[in-house]
Amino acid sequence: MSELPVRRVRVEGVLPSRAHADDAGLDLVAAERAVLDPGARAAVPTGIAVAIPVGHAGLVVPRSGLAREHGVTVANAPGLIDAGYRGELVVLLVNLGTERHGVEVGDRIAQLLLTPVATSQPRWVTSLPSGDGRGADGFGSTGA
Repeated sequence: MSELPVRRVRVEGVLPSRAHADDAGLDLVAAERAVLDPGARAAVPTGIAVAIPVGHAGLVVPRSGLAREHGVTVANAPGLIDAGYRGELVVLLVNLGTERHGVEVGDRIAQLLLTPVATSQPRWVTSLPSGDGRGADGFGSTGA
Protein backbone atom coordinates (compact mmCIF):
# COMPACT_ATOMS: atom_id res chain seq x y z
CA MET A 1 0.00 0.00 0.00
CA SER A 2 1.42 3.38 -0.98
CA GLU A 3 1.16 6.52 1.11
CA LEU A 4 -0.93 9.59 0.30
CA PRO A 5 0.70 12.78 1.58
CA VAL A 6 -1.96 14.94 3.31
CA ARG A 7 -1.45 18.49 4.60
CA ARG A 8 -3.83 20.10 7.08
CA VAL A 9 -4.74 23.60 5.84
CA ARG A 10 -7.32 24.30 8.56
CA VAL A 11 -7.35 23.20 12.17
CA GLU A 12 -10.63 21.34 11.44
CA GLY A 13 -8.97 19.19 8.77
CA VAL A 14 -9.19 15.45 9.42
CA LEU A 15 -6.90 12.81 7.94
CA PRO A 16 -8.94 10.82 5.37
CA SER A 17 -9.59 7.26 6.49
CA ARG A 18 -11.32 4.04 5.51
CA ALA A 19 -14.12 2.58 7.63
CA HIS A 20 -12.79 -0.90 6.77
CA ALA A 21 -9.27 -1.87 5.74
CA ASP A 22 -10.35 -3.14 2.31
CA ASP A 23 -12.63 -0.17 1.43
CA ALA A 24 -11.73 1.56 -1.83
CA GLY A 25 -12.65 5.09 -0.77
CA LEU A 26 -11.19 7.35 1.89
CA ASP A 27 -13.80 9.34 3.82
CA LEU A 28 -13.59 13.12 3.41
CA VAL A 29 -14.84 15.21 6.32
CA ALA A 30 -16.40 18.69 6.41
CA ALA A 31 -14.26 21.45 7.91
CA GLU A 32 -17.11 24.01 7.87
CA ARG A 33 -20.82 23.95 8.59
CA ALA A 34 -23.24 24.22 5.68
CA VAL A 35 -27.00 24.19 5.19
CA LEU A 36 -28.48 22.80 2.00
CA ASP A 37 -32.09 23.60 1.24
CA PRO A 38 -33.79 21.25 -1.26
CA GLY A 39 -32.19 21.86 -4.66
CA ALA A 40 -29.34 23.92 -3.19
CA ARG A 41 -25.60 23.44 -3.63
CA ALA A 42 -22.76 24.21 -1.24
CA ALA A 43 -18.98 24.15 -1.63
CA VAL A 44 -17.83 22.48 1.58
CA PRO A 45 -14.12 22.70 2.45
CA THR A 46 -12.37 19.67 3.93
CA GLY A 47 -9.46 21.49 5.57
CA ILE A 48 -6.89 19.29 3.81
CA ALA A 49 -4.71 19.26 0.72
CA VAL A 50 -3.28 16.08 -0.81
CA ALA A 51 -0.50 15.07 -3.19
CA ILE A 52 -2.05 12.63 -5.64
CA PRO A 53 0.73 10.39 -7.01
CA VAL A 54 1.85 11.05 -10.60
CA GLY A 55 0.03 8.69 -12.95
CA HIS A 56 -3.08 8.76 -10.76
CA ALA A 57 -6.15 10.92 -10.23
CA GLY A 58 -8.31 11.49 -7.20
CA LEU A 59 -12.03 11.05 -7.74
CA VAL A 60 -14.39 12.65 -5.23
CA VAL A 61 -17.46 10.41 -5.11
CA PRO A 62 -20.69 10.48 -3.08
CA ARG A 63 -21.27 8.58 0.14
CA SER A 64 -24.10 6.15 -0.60
CA GLY A 65 -25.72 6.47 2.83
CA LEU A 66 -25.87 10.27 2.60
CA ALA A 67 -27.48 10.01 -0.83
CA ARG A 68 -29.94 7.30 0.24
CA GLU A 69 -30.99 8.83 3.54
CA HIS A 70 -30.96 12.54 2.68
CA GLY A 71 -30.69 12.90 -1.10
CA VAL A 72 -27.35 14.70 -0.67
CA THR A 73 -24.70 13.85 -3.24
CA VAL A 74 -21.66 15.30 -5.01
CA ALA A 75 -22.89 17.74 -7.68
CA ASN A 76 -20.04 17.15 -10.12
CA ALA A 77 -19.62 13.45 -9.33
CA PRO A 78 -17.04 12.40 -9.70
CA GLY A 79 -15.04 15.48 -8.88
CA LEU A 80 -11.58 15.21 -10.41
CA ILE A 81 -8.36 16.02 -8.56
CA ASP A 82 -5.32 16.08 -10.82
CA ALA A 83 -1.94 14.89 -9.58
CA GLY A 84 -0.49 18.41 -9.71
CA TYR A 85 -3.21 20.10 -7.62
CA ARG A 86 -2.07 21.12 -4.14
CA GLY A 87 -4.94 23.31 -2.93
CA GLU A 88 -7.59 22.56 -0.35
CA LEU A 89 -10.07 19.85 -1.30
CA VAL A 90 -13.56 21.33 -1.52
CA VAL A 91 -16.60 19.12 -2.07
CA LEU A 92 -19.49 20.50 -4.10
CA LEU A 93 -22.59 19.01 -2.47
CA VAL A 94 -26.14 19.22 -3.81
CA ASN A 95 -29.36 18.41 -1.97
CA LEU A 96 -31.66 16.42 -4.26
CA GLY A 97 -33.92 15.57 -1.33
CA THR A 98 -37.12 17.23 -0.16
CA GLU A 99 -35.89 18.43 3.24
CA ARG A 100 -33.21 20.87 4.41
CA HIS A 101 -29.93 19.14 5.29
CA GLY A 102 -27.32 20.45 7.69
CA VAL A 103 -23.64 19.58 7.45
CA GLU A 104 -21.62 19.89 10.65
CA VAL A 105 -17.86 20.13 11.08
CA GLY A 106 -16.59 16.55 11.25
CA ASP A 107 -19.41 15.02 9.15
CA ARG A 108 -18.29 12.56 6.49
CA ILE A 109 -19.44 14.17 3.23
CA ALA A 110 -17.77 12.28 0.36
CA GLN A 111 -15.09 9.74 -0.46
CA LEU A 112 -11.76 10.09 -2.22
CA LEU A 113 -10.88 7.30 -4.62
CA LEU A 114 -7.37 7.12 -6.10
CA THR A 115 -7.20 5.57 -9.54
CA PRO A 116 -4.49 5.10 -12.17
CA VAL A 117 -4.95 7.14 -15.34
CA ALA A 118 -3.87 6.47 -18.90
CA THR A 119 -2.71 9.61 -20.64
CA SER A 120 -2.70 10.08 -24.38
CA GLN A 121 -1.90 12.86 -26.81
CA PRO A 122 -4.91 13.87 -28.96
CA ARG A 123 -4.26 14.24 -32.69
CA TRP A 124 -6.51 14.99 -35.65
CA VAL A 125 -7.26 12.10 -38.03
CA THR A 126 -9.47 11.80 -41.10
CA SER A 127 -11.03 8.52 -39.95
CA LEU A 128 -11.13 6.46 -36.79
CA PRO A 129 -10.00 2.85 -36.45
CA SER A 130 -12.89 0.42 -36.70
CA GLY A 131 -14.36 -0.69 -33.41
CA ASP A 132 -16.59 -3.61 -32.51
CA GLY A 133 -19.21 -2.89 -35.21
CA ARG A 134 -21.25 -0.55 -33.04
CA GLY A 135 -20.38 2.51 -35.07
CA ALA A 136 -22.10 5.70 -33.91
CA ASP A 137 -25.02 3.91 -32.23
CA GLY A 138 -25.45 5.00 -28.61
CA PHE A 139 -27.95 6.05 -25.95
CA GLY A 140 -29.72 2.74 -25.48
CA SER A 141 -28.93 1.25 -28.87
CA THR A 142 -28.11 -2.13 -27.29
CA GLY A 143 -31.50 -2.43 -25.57
CA ALA A 144 -33.33 -0.99 -22.60
